[in-house]
Amino acid sequence: MMDSVTTTPRKSRLARTFAKVRHIQAVINVQKTKIPLDKKKTTKKTPPVAKNYNENDAVIEEAFLAKVFATVSSIKAAYAEMQFAQLPYDADGIHSADQTVVSELGNLSELKQSYFKKQFDEMMSLTPHKSMLMSEIQEQKSLLKTYEITAKKLDSQLKLKDSEITFLEEKLADVVCDNKSLEKRILKLKSKSNSPSENENSLRHGHFVAYFHQAIKSIRRFVRLLVSEMQFSGWDLEAAAGSIEPGVSFWKPNHICFAFESFVCRVMFDGFNNPNFSDGIEFRKGRRQFSDGFTELKSVESFAEFRRAKYLKLMHPKMEESLFGNLDVRNRLVGPGGPIEFPKRAFFAAFGDMANCVWVLHCHACSFDSEVSVFRVDKGSRFSEVYMESLSDEAFLSSEIDYPRVAFMVVPGFSVGGTLVQCQVYLC
Repeated sequence: MMDSVTTTPRKSRLARTFAKVRHIQAVINVQKTKIPLDKKKTTKKTPPVAKNYNENDAVIEEAFLAKVFATVSSIKAAYAEMQFAQLPYDADGIHSADQTVVSELGNLSELKQSYFKKQFDEMMSLTPHKSMLMSEIQEQKSLLKTYEITAKKLDSQLKLKDSEITFLEEKLADVVCDNKSLEKRILKLKSKSNSPSENENSLRHGHFVAYFHQAIKSIRRFVRLLVSEMQFSGWDLEAAAGSIEPGVSFWKPNHICFAFESFVCRVMFDGFNNPNFSDGIEFRKGRRQFSDGFTELKSVESFAEFRRAKYLKLMHPKMEESLFGNLDVRNRLVGPGGPIEFPKRAFFAAFGDMANCVWVLHCHACSFDSEVSVFRVDKGSRFSEVYMESLSDEAFLSSEIDYPRVAFMVVPGFSVGGTLVQCQVYLC
């Protein structure tokens, strides 16, 4: 039923066009067969000749209008193609569509001048009926091209929605898993016969480890989306990873993501030892204030400033323009005014979730009475199971390496009183 509905208008338009062509041919044949025999008969046949002449003019004008509409359809299709090439940014596609628009606008201008000068015949390289058919074909091609571009846009939006659904499903699964883990920890700690202060201290240390793992999960979700956006925009991932961690040979191609993860962790955990990630403030000052702010969620302005500063450090202007086609988010962040809402996209939702997890981990660390410090390991350090967790076990299986060494650190480690949280490293 749908096929019959969609194809009927095209058939009817083509049928009307062919009917007009056949009518024109019939009129021309009648003119050729009716030859005047004498002056008297010729004088009597003058009105029909004038009528045929008017019919020919009408056919030429109709063919001219068909050419105008075909040109306008071509402009619309080229403009739609130019819009589609904006995101992701395609310089060649934009240049090609721009040339098409300029060319068709020139043709439309010529048609306009011919109309004012009544010079329709000069614009017709073919006979009127053939010109009408060619214009009809051109218009249908332009409409088909516009529909194809619309289908591509809808497909792109569908993929974006799918990625957002996947992100939310992963986030929900992580939250459910973490809740179950925390419930088990609470029940286990309650069952012990330690003193209340020891129970509280152990519980808070356990919470810190849980928040740490939650922060790392959110960072990896963001890195996956970042790498996907870079691939979609035509980035050379190997060259980008080489600029972050030069001289590193990865065991597997998909290990390139660890280089981007190390960069994101460096930015997000920079200044972790300072309250509100700021400089010039003693770490131990106002621990009660951080504990209250953590439990009562009073540090909204500080979090907004933290999120703004981390985004500006994390996203270089050239990268932002390449991924999104503009610098709107950066301009709004550096401009005057209060906190802004990020666009409703999976990428920015993942960034917001990552910033929130790191901020909660930081507030929890600042509320401890004992010292909480970040430790890092240098490139070339010998692997230690006490302080490090390996992300590339292939290094232990290689016969060419006697003692695996650190190629680069991916995630920093933490020392919370007497508790040690291992850093995560990539070995070579």
